[in-house]
Amino acid sequence: MKMKKIILSILGISTATTIVAAISGCKRHAVAVAATATLVATNTQAQTLINGAGSSFDYPAFTKWFEAYGKVDSNVRFNYQSIGSGAGQKQLLGQTVDFGASDAPMTDESMATAKGKILHIPVVAGGVAVIYNLPGDIKIKLDGDTLAAIYLGNITKWNDTKIAALNSGVNLPDLAIVPVHRADGSGTSFIFTDYLSVVNPAWADSIGKGSAVKWPAGIGLAAKGSEGVAGQVKQISGAIGYAELAYADQNKIPYADMKNSTGNFISPSTDSVSAALATAKIPEDFRFSMVNAPGDKSYPISGASWVLVYQQTKIADHGKPLVAFLKWAVTDGQKLSSQLDYAPLPDNVQQRELQLLDTIK
Repeated sequence: MKMKKIILSILGISTATTIVAAISGCKRHAVAVAATATLVATNTQAQTLINGAGSSFDYPAFTKWFEAYGKVDSNVRFNYQSIGSGAGQKQLLGQTVDFGASDAPMTDESMATAKGKILHIPVVAGGVAVIYNLPGDIKIKLDGDTLAAIYLGNITKWNDTKIAALNSGVNLPDLAIVPVHRADGSGTSFIFTDYLSVVNPAWADSIGKGSAVKWPAGIGLAAKGSEGVAGQVKQISGAIGYAELAYADQNKIPYADMKNSTGNFISPSTDSVSAALATAKIPEDFRFSMVNAPGDKSYPISGASWVLVYQQTKIADHGKPLVAFLKWAVTDGQKLSSQLDYAPLPDNVQQRELQLLDTIK
């Protein structure tokens, strides 16, 4: 009897009489069992596996979306590697994945090396939080010049006069600052360094912007992924770093209010990122920056993140399910965005993206 149940479980068959007949040597029912087993195997094989890689900034959104989309189309599964935007771009260029994900738009030079036209599909917009680890329940304020000076190694103590001037009444400790930055090619680093380049001429001249910049030698620590940066900051007293807001909230790490272009100190949130996104000038190819955006309520270190796809898909039977998922992600998927500290894409942007997705072949 146990053997019957085991076979029943393996084949996924609910009719016990079929199993009994097959085991007892009835050829007609044995054939039925074999056919059913083949059907079960075929159904399993019919699932389409979509492979992606890149941004850790996007990882919380993808995790939620993949789970939710499984209820929309159970025949599609996803394998996503959170390995950084730079690596995601490289894998897409090498055509080892169906899509890449990046918080930095691809450069003209990179796109010129591609084996076909690459499309940029914005999927999320979020804030890069400036996270820190200080004793006590301290809420701090920073501006772009001070943040640049910290990462350039010109401000080394938390009670420095420049930080103190921004935080009147706050008891800042006499503690060394340990800046933490990304070790891998990172779109989060692109947004962070893009912001510093806009607001601080010294940073623009010496470091500049990019997903992988040459950080000042001997200053601070490097960590892989937003997960790594958040982990280092949480462990090291006096550390400061940058990560997508979701990682700060998930790890319960405090983050600074940043001085925006109008002089207001703003905390990263879905509302303050939405305020920044509303001012963005989005070109036809969707490659744009939204750092230091105008507006009283705009969070200054805000950015978009893109799914990168070839307009002509390499694997024919992956094209339709990938496009269907992306159409869902930029519309219905946006309803889940605010739960994960992302700002939902405006309706007019969603409609433009749907038109672009229709060009994929």
